[in-house]
Amino acid sequence: MPEQAETSFAAPLDVAGRRVLVCGGGPAALGPVRALLQAGAEVLVVEPEIGVTIRDLAARHLLGTRARPVRAADLEGVALVVPASGDPDTDAQAADLARAHGVLATAPRTPDIPTERSTGRTGEVILVGGGPGNLDLLTVGGLAAIRRADVIVTDRLAPLAALDQARSDAVIIDVAKIPRGASTSQEQINAVLVEHAAAGRTVVRFKGGDSFVLGRGGEEWQACAGAGIPVTVLPGVSSATAAPALAGIPLTHRDLTQGFTVVSGHLPPGDPGSTLDWRALATTNTTLVILMGVATLRAITDALLRHGLAADTPALTVADAGLPGQFTVRATLADIAERTHAEGIRPPAVTVIGAVAGFRP
Repeated sequence: MPEQAETSFAAPLDVAGRRVLVCGGGPAALGPVRALLQAGAEVLVVEPEIGVTIRDLAARHLLGTRARPVRAADLEGVALVVPASGDPDTDAQAADLARAHGVLATAPRTPDIPTERSTGRTGEVILVGGGPGNLDLLTVGGLAAIRRADVIVTDRLAPLAALDQARSDAVIIDVAKIPRGASTSQEQINAVLVEHAAAGRTVVRFKGGDSFVLGRGGEEWQACAGAGIPVTVLPGVSSATAAPALAGIPLTHRDLTQGFTVVSGHLPPGDPGSTLDWRALATTNTTLVILMGVATLRAITDALLRHGLAADTPALTVADAGLPGQFTVRATLADIAERTHAEGIRPPAVTVIGAVAGFRP
């Protein structure tokens, strides 16, 4: 009968194309699930309570989820079991069930003894920009912060595989914001950061991309500073530049354009809350990079066409940049919205409009 693996879940065998059962659907499972997906595994999650980010991953990448306790029948065809509920007793039961049926299981993580904090000591908040989702694009400083954090407050678009390198006693808090779906308010996130840092803990706010590029890192910094909490900023690789580069598109090229403009597409042209001048953007002669614009892309392209940008201007949309499912749609300004929607692209995605979008090496 196979022994329980004593090392990281990725070590016992090559999981590419093989079914892996993850017993855990909450924050503790985020790192293992994302790392398994990046390794090419077919991941099934079984847990009575499936969290927001796991549900989002399931809709995109997972073999499936089952909102109930793990059963022996779940082991059919499974090459590896990963206990990841965050509860030592529950994880031990999952590992025991796997061993009893001759299935390899990773060793449940045993919490470290928490470091004692001095009474009255104020902790700190580290704002870590994680890059577009691939662990390879997380900075060395960002990974070091993850490894020493007492508390990690994470977004769904951060490189979640890094969470598997957090201390076993670290508290992981999922504050996912699903477009037009479940969401944690910014006020709640700010309160969580202040609460834990004020209790003397080192808190990492882990976000996708760069915290200060169309993120809310500035608001989080203000909230912490206002409460007297020390803040360190570790910039990340922004998806605004990474997604085009990963798709082979330079945002500037001396023969094509001398600059680029990054804008949010969260609010469509004409929305009372939008402060963008789409007429000016249509005439800047720079590459336009649109973040958070999947749902509003038709309204955006219509506005650019209306204000004089040529219909045959090259355009492309890059989805899930840096991840195994990265997908690129190439078109023109006139039809990029239709093509993007026809391919079923969902956020996160970046749209590039301009001469460089037609670039070929």
